[in-house]
Amino acid sequence: MTHKYIVAGMTCSGCKASIENQLNAMDDVIEASVNLEKSEASITTSKHISIERFQQALPEKYTITEQKEKTVFTSSPSDLKKVSSDLKQLFPLFLIFLFITGASILLNYNPSNFSGFMLDFMGLFYIVFSFFKFLDLKGFPKSFSMYDPLAKIVPAYAWIYPFIELILGLMFLMRYQIPIALIVTLIVLGMTTLGVVKALLGKQTIQCACLGTVLKLPMTKATFIENSIMIIMAIIMLVKTNN
Repeated sequence: MTHKYIVAGMTCSGCKASIENQLNAMDDVIEASVNLEKSEASITTSKHISIERFQQALPEKYTITEQKEKTVFTSSPSDLKKVSSDLKQLFPLFLIFLFITGASILLNYNPSNFSGFMLDFMGLFYIVFSFFKFLDLKGFPKSFSMYDPLAKIVPAYAWIYPFIELILGLMFLMRYQIPIALIVTLIVLGMTTLGVVKALLGKQTIQCACLGTVLKLPMTKATFIENSIMIIMAIIMLVKTNN
């Protein structure tokens, strides 16, 4: 029978190899394999082995606990705690979106101008988000290249990305060459969104660089939604400008 366990304390491939060797050397263990990224051990045994025996077989710096099966009907306290922690970390992002939306509405409510609202929203979005990137211009490229496809291939792109956002923001707010700004938005955010989707599907635990590196936001579905809103607005405005 095979069971999965969580192994805490691993930091490198050497830890992984050491734990596998220790576990495979135990009596009644048929096979043990360790996944370093997930901090998970999959152990096949010929009979039941207590968690205490597994713990005794490992050095003290490692802690092994049994991984309980999860269902769609139950959530463990740790899961709820993680969700709460993620929401707390994402609060600045939600707050910024609220302020940008409010400012865009105030600028275009009298007279009502939906096109102006979208242009101002995109302009303020770029200006505010580029500001946070400029706070740590040296640290941003490394974080951004973790998931953006083009930044992975062309490191220089990650360095100039905050300037691209700043220029696009000014173009939208000043109503300068809007069609070009919309097309660039679709290309730039389209590539980034592909990287975000890949990271989310791969369940990678990486930092989102949307607000630079200062706030240390986790990569979540909120990042995908944020980019999708901008892409949808750009498509709508392109259609309107071509009609």
